[in-house]
Amino acid sequence: MQVQVHTDDSIQGGDSLAQWAQEEVNAKLARLKEHVVRVEVFFSSVDATKATGAPGKKCVLETRANGRPPVAVNAEAEKVKDAFTAALEKLRRAVETDLDKVKDKHGRESVRGVEDSTTEAV
Repeated sequence: MQVQVHTDDSIQGGDSLAQWAQEEVNAKLARLKEHVVRVEVFFSSVDATKATGAPGKKCVLETRANGRPPVAVNAEAEKVKDAFTAALEKLRRAVETDLDKVKDKHGRESVRGVEDSTTEAV
């Protein structure tokens, strides 16, 4: 699974932040690694949070699973770690839900996930 980390100028951490994010993604999505091709992580700063007035951090995660449309989630928090952790949990649930749509209630491949081979031959 390929993990790409992008940050804006206001986020500090550099290579250590990228390494940590890659390790966390690989650990949390290990069960899905045969389906997930790539995960992109975007860290940015947002306007001050209304409750505390402290600058907030935003994490957007986008993933591509084999043969499925991209799935993107985001989360905001006061700290980068909290935003990332919340977004990663949302992403895990979203990818699992998306992959479950490909299977029927008995765990077999559904027609929704199978491309029609007769249309390819035409």
